[in-house]
Amino acid sequence: MRQIVAEPIADHVPPKDSTRRVALIGGTTTFEDCMVALRRLLYPRQLIQGPDIAEYECAFARLIGARYAYSFCHGRVGLYGLLRGLGIGPGDEVLLQVPTHIVVSNAIRFTGARPVYVDCRLDTYNMDLEQARQRTTPRTKALLLQHTFGLPADIDLALDLTRRNGLDLIEDCVHALGATYDGRPVGSFGRAAFFSTEETKTISTTMGGIVTTDDPALATRLQEFQRTCPPPPILQTASYLLKLMLYHGMTEPHAYRFCRPIYEFFGKHNPLPRPTTPEEVLGKRPAVYEQRLSNGQAALGLRQLRRLEANVAHRRSVATAYHKRLSEMGFRVPRCPAKADPAFVRYPVWVENPASTERAAIRFATLGMWFSSVLEEHIHRIAALMRWAPVLERRRRSGILSTCLPTRGSPHRT
Repeated sequence: MRQIVAEPIADHVPPKDSTRRVALIGGTTTFEDCMVALRRLLYPRQLIQGPDIAEYECAFARLIGARYAYSFCHGRVGLYGLLRGLGIGPGDEVLLQVPTHIVVSNAIRFTGARPVYVDCRLDTYNMDLEQARQRTTPRTKALLLQHTFGLPADIDLALDLTRRNGLDLIEDCVHALGATYDGRPVGSFGRAAFFSTEETKTISTTMGGIVTTDDPALATRLQEFQRTCPPPPILQTASYLLKLMLYHGMTEPHAYRFCRPIYEFFGKHNPLPRPTTPEEVLGKRPAVYEQRLSNGQAALGLRQLRRLEANVAHRRSVATAYHKRLSEMGFRVPRCPAKADPAFVRYPVWVENPASTERAAIRFATLGMWFSSVLEEHIHRIAALMRWAPVLERRRRSGILSTCLPTRGSPHRT
């Protein structure tokens, strides 16, 4: 594996000429999306409730090839409702992979069930399904199959495992909207699937998630759960739309200088919404957890679904360029099943000395989420978790971690 070595820059001060810097915070929105958000803020009659929610859910279901789709404030809330709809609760176990986000395991624990972690394969970043088979017990009720970074997992093996053991297959498509396997959209193979439209994902409603299924009985229970979820407050929804506009502005060269100080001001004095609350990072259930998606956010999601094909095609072209160049340089690049066509929400690559890599990048870039280790920092301290992921833990201890490169748009000079 090629080692990345960066010059010592501990005392480095970024160049005063901001035209030399690049924004790598991602962003799937356009100026037209921002205008939609602004109109909703100025004329808020249909900001919370309105027809866009149902239209968005129908469009999403058609895209995945599912009969039903239900939107929520977060993908994790959709997963929680899905697990409850499947009857999963105290005494049950759910298989999921490491690495994953803590909010996923939280959703399992909030039902009373126990998350059982499975290591990942270093070549695919997805679950080691042979290890999953070994960790299946009579208490195991479901396999949560994550398509990491938009790289489809081996669905054939997962289906075989779940059928042999009588498990429900739930597809974690948080990273994988637009990816396909054997010519079919990911999310169309299991009992159900859940997606995220949080600001760093393939499409963005700032926050948001959606669950899809073909099962009528499960759909009825999901619909009942959605009805019990309150709509988001007006001020909260307004802050989502404001953040979307500021976030987009920080990826545009002509708006970066104006938007970044405003973004930082609001984040310091009147915090803008964050993808994960401090309580969730500690594994605790926040006071407000279950909410629906607002009509204003659904309108943005609907617009972005219409250009999803071009969005994903561009991500694939960027990933192809990364793959070619990094392979030539000797890096270990990700591998997919032959049947898979990834969506590449990010492009992962294993690097040695990742801290040095990040320090070098900061000289020229405003870094967004996931550039550093894909693991949450606190996860390194959870010995009980890492003993279930010896392959990943050996990598971490040897100083080799995965970094993620942006795939949405060319880096903008700002």
